[in-house]
This record gives sequence, C-alpha cells and structure tokens, in this order.
Amino acid sequence: MKAVRFHEYGDPDILRYEDVEQPVPGAGQVRIRVAATSFNSVDGNIRGGFMRGPIPVVLPHTPGIDVAGTIDALGEGVDGIAVGDDVIGFLPMDGTGAAAQYVLAPAEVLTPAPKSVPLPDAAALPLVGLTAWQALFDHGKLTAGQRVLINGAGGAVGGYAVQLAKGAGAHVIATASPRSSEAVTSAGADEVIDHTTTGVSAAVTEPVDIVLNLAPVDPAELAALVTLVRPGGVVVNTTVWMPAPSDQERGVRGIDLFVRSDADQLSQLVALIDRGELRVDVAERVPLAELPALHARAAGGAVHGKAIVVPPAA
Repeated sequence: MKAVRFHEYGDPDILRYEDVEQPVPGAGQVRIRVAATSFNSVDGNIRGGFMRGPIPVVLPHTPGIDVAGTIDALGEGVDGIAVGDDVIGFLPMDGTGAAAQYVLAPAEVLTPAPKSVPLPDAAALPLVGLTAWQALFDHGKLTAGQRVLINGAGGAVGGYAVQLAKGAGAHVIATASPRSSEAVTSAGADEVIDHTTTGVSAAVTEPVDIVLNLAPVDPAELAALVTLVRPGGVVVNTTVWMPAPSDQERGVRGIDLFVRSDADQLSQLVALIDRGELRVDVAERVPLAELPALHARAAGGAVHGKAIVVPPAA
C-alpha cells in the first residue's frame, strides 16, 4: 500500500511517499481503509522532532492522527463493529498514523461516521472537534448564559468552539483576522474583534466567564487575558509551550489543555453534525502524494482552515 513516512526528524522534505506492507490487525484492533486523514499543526511538530518527550514515535513514522474510513478487517476480540462500517477516530498520537491507504486502530477509539457529510470530509472533525469540546465543557464547565471569549477563533478549533459555545447558549466573543471574520460570524459569534487593529483587552468591556486561547500570542498578551475573566472563571489554553496564566487572588484558574481521544464525546459531535447543529468546514482536499508539500506550506504559514488528505483508492 501507499503511505507517507519520515525516517528521521526534520523539515518537510524528509517526508516520503512510498510503498509499505499492509498492516494486519492484532487483538482489539481493526484495519481501516482510509478515506482521508487531516493535517494538524502537531503533525509538523512531531515531524520536526519537537514532541519527542510527550509523543515518542517509532521511526519510520506515518503521520495522520485523524482518520475517516471503512472497516476492512477485524482483529481478535473485537465486537460491536463490523467490516464495512464507516467510522472516524482520533488515533493514538504516538502510533502509526493514517497518511496511508490502510491504518490499524484500537476499536475503542472509533465511532460511527456522520451520515450527513462525505466520509473523507469527516476526517476534519476528531482532533479539533474534541479540542473544542474538552476546552469548553470538560475544563471550562460552560453553561447557558455565560460569556465566552475565544481568542484565535479563525482556525479549525475556533470554528468548532464558536459553534459549540453558541449551541450551548453562551454569548460568544471571538477574535479573528479580517480574512476569517466572515467564517467566525457565520459560525455564530455574537461579537468579532479584529485583533489586527484592536487590542483585545480594550475591546472586551464586560467580564467573561471563560477565555479559550487558541492563538500563539505574546506571553504578555496571554497574561492580559486573565484580567478579562470574572472572579471564579477560567482561562483554557491550547498553546502548551506557554503555561496558562491564572489569578489565585480572584480564583481565576489557568488550565493547559492536552486533547485526548474520547469516542463517546466524538459520537456526541457526530450527532450534532447529523442534526444540522454543527458544521464541518473543509478548506482544501489534498492528495496523499502531496502531503510533503502541504507540510511545507503549513510551515510557512500558508495553510488556512482545515485540510484533509486523501489517499488513492485502495
């Protein structure tokens, strides 16, 4: 089968499109014929060798944490899932990824794919959808009527976070560049701040209950976001190389989010999609052979929105 792998850490040009052996599922695993994976920024960090501590991968390594596809074979002891089922999942971050025609997955990380979007497009959901869900509900404890500031709402996580927060009955304030302000508005933001022209601290005039920071901002800018949070509120931060700030005197918690695979939460996201309450946005569809070029564009800041990666038909 075809796969993209890297045999050493480094720049995007180390990625190779090559022939590898088709994997055989072990106990508790299934084999998936991949309809698509997606590109996430962590893929570039793993490839570059910057995540060797928290995410130790075995070289050569196939990237691709998200998967959408069709069950092709079952390992021993797998039940509740059948050959021919369409599924999506967030694969183990330190395991072999889905930038290939076939991938193995632990059966427990998979959930039935949404029926209302094309199967390849569903690969745009798992990692970023779960990041938004866990930030707002697991860590932010979001409830209806609260005020939420989503800093960096123009990216893929932000698009889901705005929709989920609005769907939960929150008042959503989002920061975005002019390029993405229309998408953020259509996702349901009540207020959109153009962070290229306006200071966030000056634009938010009433306290918020939750700040969700998705942007790689200056540390001083991140620290300033705490001042916008009411006593007892929370700052949830996904840029984990900068610890989340807090304010103990006012009881404002700072939480660094490390997203985890959760099939139950993923199934709730799928249900929202199939009810028409959550939109899956795909910015571009890239053939698997062009994944190295996609990594290179991303390293240069030229990938906007969610890109899915589609292997040739198996």
